[in-house]
Amino acid sequence: MTAVITGMGLFTPAGRGVEETFTALTTGRSGLRRPPEGHPARDCLEVAGVLPEIDPRGVASGPETRVLDRIVLLALLTAAEALADAGIEVGRDVDPGRIGVIVGGVGGMSTLESQVLARAARGRAAVSPYLLTGILPNMPAARIAIAHGIRGYTSSVGTACASGAQAVADAVRLIRTGEADVVLCGASEAPLFPTFADTFGNARALARGWDEPAEASRPFDKRRNGFVLAEGAALLVLERAEHAAARGVTGYAEVAGYGVNTDAYHPTAPRPDGAGAAECMRRALASGAVAAAQVGYVNAHGTGTRLGDTAETTALAEVFGVGGVPVSSTKGLTGHLLGASGVLEAAATALALGRGLLPPTYHLDDPDPDCAADHVRAAPRATRAEIALTNSFGFGGQNVSLLLRRVTGDCSGSRRGGRRAEPERSSAARRAAGAPAAGAGR
Repeated sequence: MTAVITGMGLFTPAGRGVEETFTALTTGRSGLRRPPEGHPARDCLEVAGVLPEIDPRGVASGPETRVLDRIVLLALLTAAEALADAGIEVGRDVDPGRIGVIVGGVGGMSTLESQVLARAARGRAAVSPYLLTGILPNMPAARIAIAHGIRGYTSSVGTACASGAQAVADAVRLIRTGEADVVLCGASEAPLFPTFADTFGNARALARGWDEPAEASRPFDKRRNGFVLAEGAALLVLERAEHAAARGVTGYAEVAGYGVNTDAYHPTAPRPDGAGAAECMRRALASGAVAAAQVGYVNAHGTGTRLGDTAETTALAEVFGVGGVPVSSTKGLTGHLLGASGVLEAAATALALGRGLLPPTYHLDDPDPDCAADHVRAAPRATRAEIALTNSFGFGGQNVSLLLRRVTGDCSGSRRGGRRAEPERSSAARRAAGAPAAGAGR
């Protein structure tokens, strides 16, 4: 069975929603800046991908607004947008038991940090009974299911920076095996708080020393010196093609295949020879019955680290040959959204295929000779590519590659059949906050 992307919910430092985000990625509008005054990570981060202020009353009310961790809030907002973008209302357009939710991310670590500090300062009575529902990694998926009355397969994915991409791969598997007609999949991340920022800073993984924060993220550039930590969320609606066609929906792109494997090499560093990443890409090609020569674009993981960019370039050359395929990384504008990066980049890749325009790697002023490739840089590149690949690699040696195929039809966002679902809170959403019963090189 074929899985197509029929909806997108995007909340990124560079933009929110399909149009704003893709416009930013193709015009060079950066979402990277110094954290503003009063931001909890201002003293820990020179530059970050910071989202605008979010009003939790858009998805919650009363006590909920005080207990929702930021990752849950972002997940709920993007889920509502993705379902609305697809024109899907659960129970009207899809059976509640035939739609699933798979959301990745590290969990509500900012809630954990704040509660540990509260207990240290004021004792056990200061610990909130909502702590567990704030930190458990399954809460974004669970809260989405509660909010929309989804009763199908629900899961969380914790494969570090590959989490969102793996959520998409898992969703494809559910659709191919006939276990679901629709799956809402992706990741939500909110890492901009002191402890999380300090661990990356102390590992010397973060970009530093740049006078202009917007230029700090420089994938494949000779002067790159680390990645830029960012927050955000991206969720896709994957739908069985026949189910979408019955609703009169074409979709943005087909997820034609995927590869998932592990380096089995090191907790944080990639294999220098790129062997694991190369094998992952080959698995994705085999999954979609596609030859390497048919791929017209690769959206790279490309974080801006010395080890990671070089290893990925080596892997790309192994699969496609040196300069054998156009390559770019959109992290030059968005920073690294950790687990949410892969699904955001899958969305960007789908839009690039549908609109015939490849987003460039911004701030790639002087390509590293060790990263020789056909880099799309400085400006977007027109393309007639039918097939593209997007890579995500995470700590622990986690590798995920997604293979996307362009679909025929209009991908402007106006082609969806049926009444658009409204992204409003249901009565279930308002009940979603119950307390529990009494060195990096990737």
